[in-house]
Amino acid sequence: MNLGSLTLGLIYFTLAHSMVWFQLNGQFFSEWFKNNTLITVLFGIPISYLYIIATKNTVEAFEGMLWPARLVGFAIGIITFAIFTSIIMGQNITLKTGVILILASSIILIQVLWK
Repeated sequence: MNLGSLTLGLIYFTLAHSMVWFQLNGQFFSEWFKNNTLITVLFGIPISYLYIIATKNTVEAFEGMLWPARLVGFAIGIITFAIFTSIIMGQNITLKTGVILILASSIILIQVLWK
């Protein structure tokens, strides 16, 4: 496993998922997002680029395997969503959501540590 590529993949996935969170949910707490839908749509271009680079790096880290990259990307998305939703929207992490976050973290650990 290439840890440098994995690290870059995790960073790019985190950035992309963070941007998507604001792109989709900004309308619920910001008048700017609510009133500038077309500009918000254009955020999709750099977001797509980040996803492409994240996938490239993560697939390289897992020696060409697509499934680990997809599962890691999914788990990063769940974790990122939970953090932003809790902090910005004030929607606390319930027991059910906490269990889901543990499962998402487990997906990443299994993909990285299971040989």
